[in-house]
Amino acid sequence: MKAATATILVLATFTLLSSGKKFRWCTLSDLEQRKCAELSKALLAVLPLATINSFARVSCIRAQNTHDCIDKIRVNKADAVSLDAGDVYSAVKLYGLTVVAKEIYEEGNCVFAVAIARRGTLDIQRLRGVRSCHNGARWTSGWNIPLGFLLARNELLWDEDQPLSQVISQYFNASCIPGVGITSPQLCALCQGPKSYVRNKNHFCETSSSEPFYDSEGAFRCLKNGVADVAFLDHLTIMNGTDSDQEEYELLCPDGSTAKLSAYGTCNLGRGPGRAIISRHNFQKITKKFLTLIQHLFGQNGKERAKFELFTSVPFRGKNLLFRDATQHLQLLKDKAEISHILGLDYVALLKGLGHEGSSLDNSVVRWCCISNAELRKCEEWALNIKSDPLVCVQAASMTNCIELIKSNEADAATLDATHAYIAGICGLVSVAAECYGEGCAPAAGRTKKLTHLADKALPPVYAVALAKKNARHVNIHNLRGRRSCHSHLYSPGGWLLLSRYTVGALENNTVNCDIGSAYQSYFWKGCMPGADKNLCKVCIGGGEMEGAKVSSRCAANHNERYYGNMGALRCLVGSPSGRSFGDVAFLEHHNLLKNIESLQSSGWAMGYTLNDFELLCLDGRRVAVTDWADCNLGPVPPNIVMTRPVTTTKIYGFLMKSQETLETNLDSKFHLFHSQKYGESDLLFKDATQYLVHTSHLDYQSILGDPFFQLAESVFNCTHADILEFCKQDICTS
Repeated sequence: MKAATATILVLATFTLLSSGKKFRWCTLSDLEQRKCAELSKALLAVLPLATINSFARVSCIRAQNTHDCIDKIRVNKADAVSLDAGDVYSAVKLYGLTVVAKEIYEEGNCVFAVAIARRGTLDIQRLRGVRSCHNGARWTSGWNIPLGFLLARNELLWDEDQPLSQVISQYFNASCIPGVGITSPQLCALCQGPKSYVRNKNHFCETSSSEPFYDSEGAFRCLKNGVADVAFLDHLTIMNGTDSDQEEYELLCPDGSTAKLSAYGTCNLGRGPGRAIISRHNFQKITKKFLTLIQHLFGQNGKERAKFELFTSVPFRGKNLLFRDATQHLQLLKDKAEISHILGLDYVALLKGLGHEGSSLDNSVVRWCCISNAELRKCEEWALNIKSDPLVCVQAASMTNCIELIKSNEADAATLDATHAYIAGICGLVSVAAECYGEGCAPAAGRTKKLTHLADKALPPVYAVALAKKNARHVNIHNLRGRRSCHSHLYSPGGWLLLSRYTVGALENNTVNCDIGSAYQSYFWKGCMPGADKNLCKVCIGGGEMEGAKVSSRCAANHNERYYGNMGALRCLVGSPSGRSFGDVAFLEHHNLLKNIESLQSSGWAMGYTLNDFELLCLDGRRVAVTDWADCNLGPVPPNIVMTRPVTTTKIYGFLMKSQETLETNLDSKFHLFHSQKYGESDLLFKDATQYLVHTSHLDYQSILGDPFFQLAESVFNCTHADILEFCKQDICTS
């Protein structure tokens, strides 16, 4: 059946190509031109006589560099070429071309970006002032991922008003970055291509094989020749390195250590998409059929491979001609596929952050993610009271929605609770700052609060507690099954993750309760866990009876649901103003519990309640006063964390620092970053208990969360379905 389909496809391709139009492949060197010509001859030799005339029309179009190829395809002087993912993005977004196929390597479509140096000469933390060679400007492994890495580590300080190339010129002593352009002579200083005033004869610092240090092979050659101290390239070049290479050179790892060249899977600066084939929109079907044909004949399993090998360059005394030699096969793509789905959300967000589409309004503002109308009001007032980068408030439906928006480059930052910070870390986001609570965080007398650098000292946690009404004497921690429950929200650290250890057994992965989401559904009779569904939404009331209770906000994972958050869980325990919709137990955090109970007096929600009307449920079955949370809790909850994409950490950190300083020095300001009461809710944008924000972008999210919490989250999410993790784990690297 497969053979018959292939035959039909081949014949269809013959028909298309015999229509009188040449199929024109763009080449970047004389060696590629030779290989392309041999491909044309091989086609003539193996095709049926009836189709010889059509394939005599396949021709090879020589271009000056990769951008010349893009331009030739755009103006209908060539039809297709295989390019680095960075150039593919430019071809699609800036020149209106389309992607028709991806090269697939042994480990999928992606490549590891690696930094290589001579043994014992360098580490990743000592790159400032060295000489560097890169495989290409705005390329995945030589530019995009390394620069994103350096920006995320605050090694490169980039004010987006200046060109990024200028910042790199100041960071490295001298470089060869083919394709960077004549406006950055320092970044071409090490290149050795022939110079000429005649455009077609000038190959100096060009993305063409006539520049000796072009592409990953060239960048490695630059290092081997002693011209540079470090080379940035992809792992495919060193996959089959010689014994001599293995002995003389090593990889620079992110943690400051070094490793053998063969350890690229664990010692790299990041992973990104490999090369892909571009064409014009109106020619993509013909291009796909042509690629299918040549792969069927001359690919790894091609039936005419003895006459010509598509993914081999050795006979032409070159490397990576037409396609990467490491290519296993070409994967054809669906028509009208989004570029973010082809190259990956993280990679596209990185390219936008590095200015691949030029400067835009998005680059000059900070877009903060808000999850309710109340947060939006507070955010808008924040924007009016700061003297820093302009702040734009982006509204989302939930914290998980914020993670999606940040990953997709539709927002820049949000403050996330510990469980959502874990999810965001899986999603590729990184920490910028963490909230600091309690007396241990109160600044010394006379010292201005500011973003403080966190070393090895752990931040003070808050505690998860279980709360019941004092008059409900029959309720204790051991008999909660079948009761009505109130939780701050789905995935909340205290009311979902930590609680699972004492109710549905989060660590008992071999039991029927492995999926915590479904286990809660059967454990409690009904409840309000905003963001959940089924019986865990039955107690929720949406906007509240006093406000007409919009159906759309009922059980929403944001403050538009009156039972959302710590204050919401307390309201749920007390019951709605009419006396209906209430729970038997509430799971929340201690940090603002006393204040929230006191606020019931003036809320119009539940008059007459005092601290003495509630008790905490302890793990040993006791019930104690609300003030005894230190001895009666479900465990510590790590602090909330501000998270963003790696390339924007410096911008968000600078924004928070300026913002905090501005608001503290303006004593007349009625706006306070860590106060929410005036907006009718609590813990908006940040926890109200926050004393100040601590700088954490030098730490990974696992360190901030701590091993016990991280391991519990890992255990639970390993067997609990979450749509957000499905979104986060989309892998463009596999074929």
